[in-house]
Amino acid sequence: MPGKPGILTILLFAASALAAAAAADTANIAVYWGQNATEGTLRDTCGTGLYAYVNLAFLSIFGAGRAPVLNLADHCDPPSGSCATLAADIASCQSAGVKVLLSMGGGALGYNLSSPSDAQAVATYLWDNFLGGTAAGAAAPRPLGDAVLDGVDFDIEAPSLYYDDLARSLTSLYKGDTGGKKYMLTAAPQCPFPDASLQTALATGLFDRVWVQFYNNPPCQFARGDAGTLQSAWGQWTAALPSAFVYLGLPASLDAAGSGFVDADTLVSQVLPMVESAPNYGGVMLWSRSYDKVSGFSVKLQSNLQNRNKNTGNGASSDYKKRIYIIVGVIGGIFLLLLLLTTCFICHKKYRGLSPPVEGSTTPPSKEPSEPKLGAHHPKRYT
Repeated sequence: MPGKPGILTILLFAASALAAAAAADTANIAVYWGQNATEGTLRDTCGTGLYAYVNLAFLSIFGAGRAPVLNLADHCDPPSGSCATLAADIASCQSAGVKVLLSMGGGALGYNLSSPSDAQAVATYLWDNFLGGTAAGAAAPRPLGDAVLDGVDFDIEAPSLYYDDLARSLTSLYKGDTGGKKYMLTAAPQCPFPDASLQTALATGLFDRVWVQFYNNPPCQFARGDAGTLQSAWGQWTAALPSAFVYLGLPASLDAAGSGFVDADTLVSQVLPMVESAPNYGGVMLWSRSYDKVSGFSVKLQSNLQNRNKNTGNGASSDYKKRIYIIVGVIGGIFLLLLLLTTCFICHKKYRGLSPPVEGSTTPPSKEPSEPKLGAHHPKRYT
């Protein structure tokens, strides 16, 4: 019989399921920030309430004995130590529930790993300078001050070995004494499957979120109203990464990429109903905050999703909600059954307390208050 804590747990679980159903009215959006000063501050980016994840782009030089270099364009100058002022913005983002990650790589191609031991050294550098390590373990003051980021993102554009070793090394550090903080591992592969740069790393199954870039890749992107090639590649990616949430990576405007842009109306009406049917669909990734700020893409996307889901529902969104309602219904049924069993148990216990002892029982009968003797009398007889 469940006590009050057990019943409260059931109710909280049901409430979380309902919250998940409500969350289907919006999209989890990941965005890249750091390559254009016009995009505004990191604090303002998180303050929009539009994004669940912000990738700081990029740690553009690392590996093979190179001194790592953080490149955040005109936002700050790492060699002078001015990027340490971002610690307050990062804390503001995290307090608002936004995960802030460091993205490695990008298009500059000033990076590669030369060996498993090189991968281990890079992992240690990342840990000591951006994650749970301490300044004492770093060769220099932490570039972002005392900020502790939520994880590392792999945006690797050039084929290279040993990124699987880097993923394993980071995961090993993540599992150490982190004071209860959980760190993430994410990646942004190109949509042709499998990705030449990250195939072996993704095969480790260690990544939490994978935002696949469905742009600048005509063989697998949405083009001229045809979602067939995107659907085929999406099926390959979601099937190959069952332990990760897979995101649909798109440019936030026509200017953000050479090809692959999908306007918000088409995305909601034609593309999302197709990709949402995957059980590990996570949301949408946008390149980048500067383009999104100008185009207003994410604002329109969220608005279109809310308008769509106000209707009776169609496609995968309706199926998702049905699954949520079924879960809530099952939980509600279990709760009512437990309540009924509890009531029956209490009634049964009360009934047994009033029943006479069974013949032959060793339990002495309860004593009744004695009445004064009135002399000899015959027992009463009943029909």
